[in-house]
Amino acid sequence: MFKKILIANRGEIAIRIVRGCRLLGIKNVVVFSEADHAALHVRMADEAYLIGPAPATQSYLVMERLIEVARKSGADAIHPGYGFLAENAQFAQVVQDAGLTFIGPPPQAIRLLGDKLEARKLAESHGVPTVPGGPVNAADLPAARKLALKCGYPVLVKAVAGGGGKGMRIVTGDDELEKALIASGNEARSAFGDDRVFIEKCIVRPRHIEIQVACDAHGNAVYLGERECSIQRRHQKLIEEAPSVFVDDDLRRRMGETAVAAVRAAGYANVGTVEFLVDKDKNFYFLEVNTRLQVEHPVTELVTGIDLVDEQIRLAAGEPLSIRQADVKIRGHAIECRICAEDHANDFIPSTGKIISYRQPSGPGVRVDSGVRQDSEVTPYYDSLISKLITYGATRHDAIRRMAQALAEYRIAGVVTNIGFHETVMQMPAFHRGELSTSYIADNFPNGISNEERDLELVQAAAVAAALHEYYQSQRLKTIAAGTKPFSAWVQKAREDSLRRLEGGRW
Repeated sequence: MFKKILIANRGEIAIRIVRGCRLLGIKNVVVFSEADHAALHVRMADEAYLIGPAPATQSYLVMERLIEVARKSGADAIHPGYGFLAENAQFAQVVQDAGLTFIGPPPQAIRLLGDKLEARKLAESHGVPTVPGGPVNAADLPAARKLALKCGYPVLVKAVAGGGGKGMRIVTGDDELEKALIASGNEARSAFGDDRVFIEKCIVRPRHIEIQVACDAHGNAVYLGERECSIQRRHQKLIEEAPSVFVDDDLRRRMGETAVAAVRAAGYANVGTVEFLVDKDKNFYFLEVNTRLQVEHPVTELVTGIDLVDEQIRLAAGEPLSIRQADVKIRGHAIECRICAEDHANDFIPSTGKIISYRQPSGPGVRVDSGVRQDSEVTPYYDSLISKLITYGATRHDAIRRMAQALAEYRIAGVVTNIGFHETVMQMPAFHRGELSTSYIADNFPNGISNEERDLELVQAAAVAAALHEYYQSQRLKTIAAGTKPFSAWVQKAREDSLRRLEGGRW
């Protein structure tokens, strides 16, 4: 087992890994930029090293500095967390070449699965269903049109590299295709340095369901159930839950076995996630593989009882899987809301500044993975994620009920957050019925999140409630006054005599 692990990340995920290291008795080291000098992960770690200015390109993404800190601190392994360099095959290779252990899959597996076209080819060659489509070249418009017609409109134009919705365009007709190909290629080149794109059939109102997998270096692999991640904004997940209300035992088994087959084919080892789109008829299509720990991993931990960070570290150290497929049981239901410094009523624009007051919710079935405290700064340099609020219950109804209560108790002042958005969703009948799809926000907030008409109704209702409260309070006071015993002149006279005696000093 490792003696010391360098955590090449920041915020809540760095703290999550610090805690995982401590449970295993492993020393931990974190890094920080100048903007993060007072961050919570710096205060909680055993050791912390400054690695550069605030921009990630000058700090958290500089491989040489991370290797230098690992050597200087005596770390023998590096955990990348998620984001930054977590899915960078070159970084995994650099870590290996430095004689350290990368806590993640082998570089060749990251390289193979990180390229969406290569991952599609691999999936198809092993019988994994994929969405109809293929690579295109913006310079060869006739061939692109032919492929789009073969798939059937609407289609998606997607970047081969990267993720997070960058370089993605929905095309509803032939006349939109050329413009989308050029725009998608330009955006992909700017974000990932790779302008290759491909066309894919656009599945209407699919569910985004992913399978958690874990593999060791001894040929063993398991799937740990699914996560429903359909509520998204611009392809960014907002609410995740496990299990999915849409997935029955048979579909879970088929998707799980397909996911394991896909990662086995890539020579995968460590934990990972295979993402699928699922249509209304329960047909599922391979989307991509995330070769890292997911943001939403806590919901899987709660329903399976398996500590995924612990498992990651043990697998990277060469230990065999601690579980067999038959040991995996799904119990209860878990929901995660991503609490972000974003103004949901203003198109989710990021909010920055100092958190002047911070109070986390607690109680049975409530978990908060947070990276902030009072006086923390939310800067424009990094992701707006403040924390992950997760609730667990014996049933989905219990988990929703606890989430609504926890959201009501959460207090964050100083920056605008999306807590109000999550509170609204937790009250929506469509969410309670499990009627989810990647179009959930578009379908249920047709006028945008800041629905002025609905706000006006709420304001009017609040005004009526306030007036009624004032009226009933005044009636209550009158009732009390009416029920009070009449004033007694004898009592008043006795009090005046007592005061005079006290003032005269005769008592």
